[in-house]
Amino acid sequence: MRQEMVQREEAELRRSHQKPRSPEGWGLLLLLWYLAFYKPIITESHLRRKNIEFIFIRFSAWQYAGCDKLWAGLVTTLCDSIRHHFGALPLSVYHVMGTRPRFASGFSQKEWVLKTGTCLKLWGMLFVLGAGVTILLVALLVPGIKDHHALKVVGSAVTSLSGSGLALGAFSILKNLLISEKQKIERLTNSEKFTSQLGFMSKVRNEVEVLVDFLSFMEIFERRRLRVVLEITSLDICYPEKVAGVLNAMNTLLSEANTPFIFILAVDPSVIVPCLEQTGCMKGLADNGYLYLNRTVTLPFSIPEMGARSRLRFLEAAIQTREDLMYRIITSNVERRRAKCQAVPAVPSREEADAEAVRCIHAAFRCLHDGTDPLARYLPTSGAHVRRIVNTIPITLRLLLHRSGTPGTPSPRAAAAWVVLADQWPCRLSWALQCLEDAWQSRPTTDFGARSLWSIFQENVGELSSLRQPLHNVLSLDGDPELFQTFLASDFPFTARDARAFLGVTVNLDHSIRHKMGLLRGLDRLQKATATPVSRSVQCPHPE
Repeated sequence: MRQEMVQREEAELRRSHQKPRSPEGWGLLLLLWYLAFYKPIITESHLRRKNIEFIFIRFSAWQYAGCDKLWAGLVTTLCDSIRHHFGALPLSVYHVMGTRPRFASGFSQKEWVLKTGTCLKLWGMLFVLGAGVTILLVALLVPGIKDHHALKVVGSAVTSLSGSGLALGAFSILKNLLISEKQKIERLTNSEKFTSQLGFMSKVRNEVEVLVDFLSFMEIFERRRLRVVLEITSLDICYPEKVAGVLNAMNTLLSEANTPFIFILAVDPSVIVPCLEQTGCMKGLADNGYLYLNRTVTLPFSIPEMGARSRLRFLEAAIQTREDLMYRIITSNVERRRAKCQAVPAVPSREEADAEAVRCIHAAFRCLHDGTDPLARYLPTSGAHVRRIVNTIPITLRLLLHRSGTPGTPSPRAAAAWVVLADQWPCRLSWALQCLEDAWQSRPTTDFGARSLWSIFQENVGELSSLRQPLHNVLSLDGDPELFQTFLASDFPFTARDARAFLGVTVNLDHSIRHKMGLLRGLDRLQKATATPVSRSVQCPHPE
């Protein structure tokens, strides 16, 4: 993501010839000037900007697991991180004098408009203050007027009133500077009347809205788009009620149309789903935690099992941390220097690999848009599922190209069809993959890889039917069973070899479902083996 930031920054600089600003040094003084006297305008040129800055925030739920409201810890972490990133002074000034950005009327490219009312008020207060100070000095210093007590009273009153307005503004800025948004929310949560405060959530929401407006202001000032990326970890080791509270807080922060937040939820679904099903937040969703996660997560990414090459790379990285094995680095450098002197095959550059990936992604999307292609009729009617498929196809294709090393194998159409299959029938596909994995482990014949995935599923569908009670919630995620048969039997007859190739790059399939199926299948076979009577036809001979 950081490399993407740099590339977009360079491309935007070449396009607009405008350098981004920074709220540091002289930029801080310029920012305070704009905060006090200018209103930001969202123009067409601003909306066309492609450069972006990611603000990364890590939230470990375990650190706040002891508090009553875990979601309050999420909000306070968000507020405190943004305050530290931009500085306390700009945010405090925005609380008092800042203006919410508004859209331009027409095609005007003017991003800043002078606050006429604020300037008039300020000049008026300064004029009244100067007049009051002048009257007071005249009443105190000019001979012949010193004895007029009324003039002194008028000068003092005018000076005090005008000066109190300026002092009040300075006091408000100082108050927001000393008391952060995190302290405000923590003070509300620590109150004894916390549970009875009807306006508590509205106060928290107001603080978040101020942060969102401030980020929009900073986007226009810095001449770049801003996105706050919150990485939520350790949620699967918290109590069920706290898990549901954090997910509800996520949905609240993402409820706005143009929210600048991106949540990365790093959890184990096999632990999170039972937690959600134990809480009261599942009412109305048939007590199905998988369905709740599908409606919350817009880009699922299940990390596949580590391959042989990744394991070797991880092992090499672990070895290089040992000081007594550092000579391996020197040896690898010598070998790399020797390879440069010899004739080695050319390795495709990153630009060429990216161009090939973009070509494959466009080819896959063309298959989805083509009404004559059978794949188009398997697209879901739900907008959320369509977004999941569109978000997943580029990732799957890039992983395929990275693993295969041969561009164009497998085809983009097959990859898109596999993504649709995993999205529409996660339970049935997981069962077929689990049966396939068990069959490979039992050392099948050489022609097993040519068998169709549908025949493997059909061969073991009776066993799946016997396990439908413990897999009830997972089965409810699947689409039409007849379409599943048509998909695998005729339109896209994937083989066992194809399934093994796709399994390592399948990121939109929850692998915990397959692991649960493997456990249930093993227990069922163990139970059947225990119930089978032991044959006593073979007797041990008695010693003579």
